[in-house]
Amino acid sequence: MTAQTAPEPAPRPRRRRTLVENLGAIVLGFESVVVFLGGLVVYGLNVLPEGIPSWWGVVTGSVLAVLMVLTAGMLHHRWAIAFGWVLQLLVALGAFLVPAFLLIALVFGGMWAYATIGGARIEARSASGADSPSQQQDHPTQPQTPERE
Repeated sequence: MTAQTAPEPAPRPRRRRTLVENLGAIVLGFESVVVFLGGLVVYGLNVLPEGIPSWWGVVTGSVLAVLMVLTAGMLHHRWAIAFGWVLQLLVALGAFLVPAFLLIALVFGGMWAYATIGGARIEARSASGADSPSQQQDHPTQPQTPERE
């Protein structure tokens, strides 16, 4: 007596991640570590206004870091890219407490801009077929010089 089992259906193929999703996730992932460490800096320097306990620096850094990681996983939604810009703005506002955060905001904000704007531009160019091998042969990047005898 053998039990007949139906063959399992083939797994659904995974959706191809775009360049914006890949680059954005990398930027937000690394930035989340830096932001968490920035929260520790706020705590250690005790730079929060009077009446706010310094441990709120660690809490704020931790919450921002978790939001960045969660946003990195949701970049296939358009709202997540906009929320990533909001997170970049929040990091820049941290420069009012610790001026070194401005450098962090400029570096990671620039990488975020490249990931979202430049990545979308590269994807659009690739989708239009501008990078196909047949067009590269028609328009070589280096001028060909005639052979000398």
